[in-house]
Amino acid sequence: MKPVLGARGGTGSWLLQRGTALGMALAVPLFIGALVLHAPFDFTSWRAFVSLVPVRLALLLTGMALALHAWVGMRDIFMDYVHPVMLRLLLKGLVILVLLASVLWLATIMWGVA
Repeated sequence: MKPVLGARGGTGSWLLQRGTALGMALAVPLFIGALVLHAPFDFTSWRAFVSLVPVRLALLLTGMALALHAWVGMRDIFMDYVHPVMLRLLLKGLVILVLLASVLWLATIMWGVA
């Protein structure tokens, strides 16, 4: 039998998952609205739009929220369904590497646009 972690065992994860979801739910419609307002887009206007510092920051923060959201979900899945400890640690490590590499790649794209 697993030890009980207390009444707040999963509350932090739940709040983090909901907070990142809320952030993305607000950011994506705003970004789509900005795209619609600036349509039609060609490559030059797209590049000019994305080169604005507030747009870069918003995209980077949304990407970080997406990575954090994915991490919390995958971590919970691994904790619930992957029972061998070493396999669970390996999977968690791989997910961390992929998500960290994705966020770093996004950051290099966002700051390489100018």
